[in-house]
Amino acid sequence: MPLLELQHLRKYFATQKAVDDISFSIDAGQIFGLLGPNGAGKTTLIRMITGIFYPDEGQIIFNGKKFDPQNDIAHIGYMPEERGLYKKMKIGEQTTYLAQLKGLSKADATKKIKEWFIKFDMNTWWNKKVEDLSKGMSQKLQFVTTVLHDPKLIILDEPFSGLDPVNTNLIKDEIYALAKKGATVIFSTHRMEQVEEICDHIVLVNKGTKILDGTVNKIKQDFKENLFSIGVDQIPPSLNGTAPFEVVGNEDLAYVVRITGNNKPNDVLNYLLQRGVNIRSFNEILPSLNDIFIRLVKGTPVSRQFQNVNS
Repeated sequence: MPLLELQHLRKYFATQKAVDDISFSIDAGQIFGLLGPNGAGKTTLIRMITGIFYPDEGQIIFNGKKFDPQNDIAHIGYMPEERGLYKKMKIGEQTTYLAQLKGLSKADATKKIKEWFIKFDMNTWWNKKVEDLSKGMSQKLQFVTTVLHDPKLIILDEPFSGLDPVNTNLIKDEIYALAKKGATVIFSTHRMEQVEEICDHIVLVNKGTKILDGTVNKIKQDFKENLFSIGVDQIPPSLNGTAPFEVVGNEDLAYVVRITGNNKPNDVLNYLLQRGVNIRSFNEILPSLNDIFIRLVKGTPVSRQFQNVNS
């Protein structure tokens, strides 16, 4: 059973359709990417999922029943892109206060906070004020306040902003660990390489509508264009018109080719071997999510990087 289902959601602001008939579901324990350009409707969707906005049409199913913000919000942790920490409060005091708002007793909150602070090397921060923290330190604190109450659904909007590589990996490891324990994570970012690395499944929205929905691997397979990189010891002097591929680029003793017609990769290999070409590598080129994102949002071909390469 999915933890979260959005069924034909619509949200209007005056005459603008911020969200227009969007449906998708997210399984428990899944790390889910919610993607789209600025103004696509992502924030409006998140605000409906967290009960800040009510949909004008459609419904949200949470944990098998109609979403009830009054009761279900306690099972959600939301880390917005714009941080909401109180700058003048001491960190220990603030974290305890936010944990109690989510239903933890003071004793349980204090215990969990100390565990997280030790894990994130924050145990000396207790009496610091938020305004004294760097952006990266604030980011770690915000993450802790988001997950402290063990929510079933965790929504992270640009969670790695301001973090150095060491702390980025620290947060990534915790996201994986939380998902492994059964938490569902909605991950929103503009960094497509992070989405490819972290997410199991993505939805891409643009201008208030859903334009892509699927697993990362399946989407990349669906958008592939029969492109292969072939490493050779020596570039042949010529390739005649009977080749089962077209060369779209070459550089540093490597071809980029597109297989033509009904030909298969083995046909390419046989063609080159028969002409005495020593092949060092043969790899399929799959489009990145960033290329697919640009293609769908702006209408740019995925393989644009090869269009002007001399063959």
